[in-house]
Amino acid sequence: METRIEAVLFDWGGVLIENPASGLMAYCAKALGVAVTDYVRVHNAHGEAFQKGGIAEEVFWQRVCGDLNRPLPGRASLWGEAFRAVYRPREEVFALARRLREKGRKTGLLSNTEAPAMEFFLELGYGVFDALTFSCATGVAKPQREIYEVAAQKLGTAPAQCVLIDDRLDFVEGARNAGMKGIVYESLEQIETELAGQGVPV
Repeated sequence: METRIEAVLFDWGGVLIENPASGLMAYCAKALGVAVTDYVRVHNAHGEAFQKGGIAEEVFWQRVCGDLNRPLPGRASLWGEAFRAVYRPREEVFALARRLREKGRKTGLLSNTEAPAMEFFLELGYGVFDALTFSCATGVAKPQREIYEVAAQKLGTAPAQCVLIDDRLDFVEGARNAGMKGIVYESLEQIETELAGQGVPV
């Protein structure tokens, strides 16, 4: 008999909200006075350590601005400011999480994100998730197996009892490799259909 799905995990950027990546890159490039392509190149060199909580935002900007030969941004948190500026929630997906919870499923957030963005999420106080798992707080990131195991553990479930909804195939495959079910997000209707097909009526 197939394992019953007890918990549904949602990715943040690209599922619960419009993917903020391009907006973030453009915002930070403009703030530093550089071309987006130049910013993206340097961001990619240092972004993983920032996203996994290995370096603080201050250190991240020191490295980025050092590589770009630009002055440090004169803001308390340029990344937090950028995230707030480009944040576009998909209210219908938050509503889906709320419905699932009301029907007795556990709901979780599983996101590769940086500390200033995590702080913003916590400020918003959505209150629709039983557990939150952020890469910056765990030191590991999707598609590493450990972060999926941490997310399941926080929900009090086994990975096999969880399904992850993510817009990136490699992150969904990471979930499957960790023993979870996985759905690649395309639209709300598609997600609802696929969840129902896995025994999770919405």
